[in-house]
Amino acid sequence: MNDLRSAILMFLVFTIICGGAYPAIVTGVASAVFPHQAAGSFITGADGKESGSALIGQPFSAPKYFWPRPSATTDFAYNPMASGGSNAGPTNPDFIKTVGDRVAALRTAGVAGPIPADLALASASGLDPHITPAAARLQIPRIAKARLLDEGAVAAILSRTAEDRQLGLLGEPRVNVLMLNLALDRLKP
Repeated sequence: MNDLRSAILMFLVFTIICGGAYPAIVTGVASAVFPHQAAGSFITGADGKESGSALIGQPFSAPKYFWPRPSATTDFAYNPMASGGSNAGPTNPDFIKTVGDRVAALRTAGVAGPIPADLALASASGLDPHITPAAARLQIPRIAKARLLDEGAVAAILSRTAEDRQLGLLGEPRVNVLMLNLALDRLKP
């Protein structure tokens, strides 16, 4: 009986500590030290409204916008509640067709030459908000034409919004598509 009482007491104590106190302390510290990140890293557009999160890709398909990495989430693109890749391998006929359709859509939109993988393949989470600078540069002619802008002006915005490696050595250079497109929307052609 003493063992059962001790087990129940330990269960309750650790439930309160691990399920209540610890998460509350971590959330409180995170909110105090990193308020923007703890609140979801939301980005505000030129109109003052939240346009999305810097952490989750957004669907852009209009010619005047940079297109993001494809999403593999279910129900709808960039669904944060269904994060995950398709798990389809390179010999899967559905995967081959999906990638072929994406490449064909890019070719139809005027992208010539080699297509970077991040424009044809979804990330493991299906929510990646970034593309490589090379993938962004390939889209400059389409965007400049759609917005009646000089390609140099679009390239300048791209270079201003590009992010370098973290601490100079972690990861790869990248561009947050939402932030890039919001910077484009602030321009007046």
